[in-house]
Amino acid sequence: QVQLVESGGGLVQPGGSLRLSCAASGRIFSINVMGWYRQAPGKQRELVADITSGGVTNYADSVKGRFTISRDNAKNTVYLQMKGLKSEDTAVYYCKADLRYYSNSYVRRGDHWGQGTQVTVSS
Repeated sequence: QVQLVESGGGLVQPGGSLRLSCAASGRIFSINVMGWYRQAPGKQRELVADITSGGVTNYADSVKGRFTISRDNAKNTVYLQMKGLKSEDTAVYYCKADLRYYSNSYVRRGDHWGQGTQVTVSS
């Protein structure tokens, strides 16, 4: 009923930039927080950044000053602009949305995840 589709991952050299996008679609009533998480091999999934519907942002210390999260509420889309990429940023990046959606005659709330997009930082 709800889908999150990420795009924009790829291979980039250290110091380079990438922009990730995540679009939510389906029977959406409203979206509260949208965020980006990442998971490197052998590590737990961790929060990178998130943003409320009102534009309040939160970042992991490791990406502050290098990454910028933004969203377009009209398009149900969240973006992650990544600059100054380092090898330690290599991971699968996942989009998450805390949203309300229509289910039969009800409005339900839940977290939805995208399928993930690979970001590899290497020379």
